[in-house]
Amino acid sequence: MNPADFTAEKNGQLIKTQRDYWAFLPNPLPPQLTLSWDLVNQLSEADRALSELAGTARTLPNPHLLIGPFIRREAVLSSRIEGTQASLSDLLFFEASGSVDPKAPDAREVANYVKAMEYGLVRLKKFPLSLRFIREVHEHLMHDVRGEHLTPGEFRRSQNWIGPDRCTLMDATYVPPPVEEMEQALGQFEAYLHAPSTVPLLIRLAAIHYQFEAIHPFLDGNGRIGRLLITLLLCKEGALPEPLLYLSAYFERYRNEYYRLLLAVSQSGKWIDWISFFLRGVAEQSRDALVRSDRLLQLWKNYRGEFQSARSSALQLRLVDQLFAYPAITANQAAKLLKVTHRSAQLNIEKLIRKGILKEATGKQRNRVFIAPQIVKIIEATHAS
Repeated sequence: MNPADFTAEKNGQLIKTQRDYWAFLPNPLPPQLTLSWDLVNQLSEADRALSELAGTARTLPNPHLLIGPFIRREAVLSSRIEGTQASLSDLLFFEASGSVDPKAPDAREVANYVKAMEYGLVRLKKFPLSLRFIREVHEHLMHDVRGEHLTPGEFRRSQNWIGPDRCTLMDATYVPPPVEEMEQALGQFEAYLHAPSTVPLLIRLAAIHYQFEAIHPFLDGNGRIGRLLITLLLCKEGALPEPLLYLSAYFERYRNEYYRLLLAVSQSGKWIDWISFFLRGVAEQSRDALVRSDRLLQLWKNYRGEFQSARSSALQLRLVDQLFAYPAITANQAAKLLKVTHRSAQLNIEKLIRKGILKEATGKQRNRVFIAPQIVKIIEATHAS
């Protein structure tokens, strides 16, 4: 890391280590900010879009309707920022079948993101957002995947760094604080999480995300945990009643700018540029989530209307509802859900296939997985509009 690249002393401290490399220790939050009218207007726009999304979430006919697909879209895109290639369909196939498609070996890694998010959402209802909580979520994220040898659920005990492939500590783009200073920074980070604040929530979240990435407390999984924390904090602070807003699609779309602006805060103290970028993402993704929610709710109403008008079995209506919570299923899972025999479950699945609601995804005669293609299409679309 080149210390000449770091020019804003008020934003942090350069540390020359005994091993003769440089590292950066960010100052404790909050930063000293002067908000321009442009930024105030951006904040107002982001708050407005987020409030509209929260209103939609409160009117969901079932609190679990749509949440599963949204979490899985986030898992795919947040993991993709870190280099995975698994698609939403790959993830659904893995979760439904329990087996990894050789063409998508990183599906398990993406599935762990889902587990980590779901664990965090439940855990936050009874436990404060703390360093212990963050370690627990990290343990779920990194269990039984690449990087598992890098101490899941434990803060690092050695130096890490960020930069191009095969770079060293000496030529890294960014070196987070050494372990002793990292522990001090984490203590201050946790104190800020719990401290009362008059800073607007979205600006706090932008600062928290930067700070976590700058400290980089794990040997692997820092980016994914940092992005998980955004949604978890929105729910914890009551800004969203259900986890429908995720920024990874925005960060992935502007990946180079995302990394550049985070680094620029450390190097040059450019907080306003980073916060502006973050607020733009909140506004864009809130609007995107609104459109996807509306399209999924309309599809749900259409599907239910088809069966209700035909006086179909309540079992098929229950199966339709399940697909909007989780758009893939096997006959065994359907039998368990509907509390019927395997044969009866298969017959109900076949009725949904004939209506185009489900399609078989494996091409096999046994252990087949059925996916709801229209639901997947809405979730996977690059842009909702």
